[in-house]
Amino acid sequence: MYLLKADPKLLGEGYDDGYRWITKFLALGCYAMLLMPGFLQVGYYYFFSSQVRRSVVYGDQPRNRLDLYLPTNINEPKPVVAFVTGGAWIIGYKAWGALLGKQLAERDIIVACIDYRNFPQGTISDMVKDASQGISFVCNNIAEYGGDPNRVYLMGQSAGAHIAACALLDQAIKECGEGDETNWSVSQIKAYFGISGGYNIPSLVEHFHRRGLYRSIFLSIMEGEQSLDRYSPESMVRKASIRHAASLLPRIILFHGTADSSIPSDASKDFTDALRGAGVQVDLILYEGKTHTDLFLQDPLRGGKDELLEDIIAVIHAGDEVALANDARAPPRRRLVPEFMLKMAHDVSPF
Repeated sequence: MYLLKADPKLLGEGYDDGYRWITKFLALGCYAMLLMPGFLQVGYYYFFSSQVRRSVVYGDQPRNRLDLYLPTNINEPKPVVAFVTGGAWIIGYKAWGALLGKQLAERDIIVACIDYRNFPQGTISDMVKDASQGISFVCNNIAEYGGDPNRVYLMGQSAGAHIAACALLDQAIKECGEGDETNWSVSQIKAYFGISGGYNIPSLVEHFHRRGLYRSIFLSIMEGEQSLDRYSPESMVRKASIRHAASLLPRIILFHGTADSSIPSDASKDFTDALRGAGVQVDLILYEGKTHTDLFLQDPLRGGKDELLEDIIAVIHAGDEVALANDARAPPRRRLVPEFMLKMAHDVSPF
């Protein structure tokens, strides 16, 4: 009889991983429960509001759907935001943009939340292809829903910011004759908004591994180590070979919280430097003490003034005196979650 003796080090690592996942799962449960009053109200709006058009088909692949959030009064063409939601490339879903869609629609801006294949249903090239096709649909069909095709803005949050940036840069490269043509143009995008995104993938592999998105899984999502630079917008814009493609990019505005531990704010700082080095018009807005979820969830659920929302709207409505006047008269947003619950959610958030 032979007995196999387990390596104590491996047993210890397995125990640590199991403990980490259990604590994260419990923290996620607490976090969701604390924000549930807001989630229920946003969910009711999502499923029952006549201003939401759910699951509009934009392609023939699984999850090639998008949700549209429309202002109540479309008496003239409205500006449009094509939004790619986050979700660690694994749990992204178009409905995650419901809160943002509701808030922007209340300020006369149409929002199209683009769904895309997640891992393992798809890998990064599938996600970028889906996002690009969704953007194409918005650019070419939004007029039918009251949108202004000359005022389309591209936005992404977290993993969605990475996917949207890849789609935008890929399209610029294609327009330089280095790839297949698509049915939309970078020139149709007025500006790109990147919220809490990661743009240098090689530098994030170990960071994500330490936080539970294990190296082997992440490399599978990104189609192997050989593809990391290919799907790193920061690495790509630093290449002299695509300098002309970078010159086609629209204005880029990056938003990040300085207390973000999911994707450190250095990710946006470094991407800003790379873009400026390539001659791209870029702005970086940092929010002191804000975490990964503060900007996208806790602050919007708090009601009142939301810095990120106001900064985005100021860019979209710039030069539109009527819209700016309406913004100045807009009533304070209603609180959806009590303050003590928001503070507790901030403390227990696993993100």
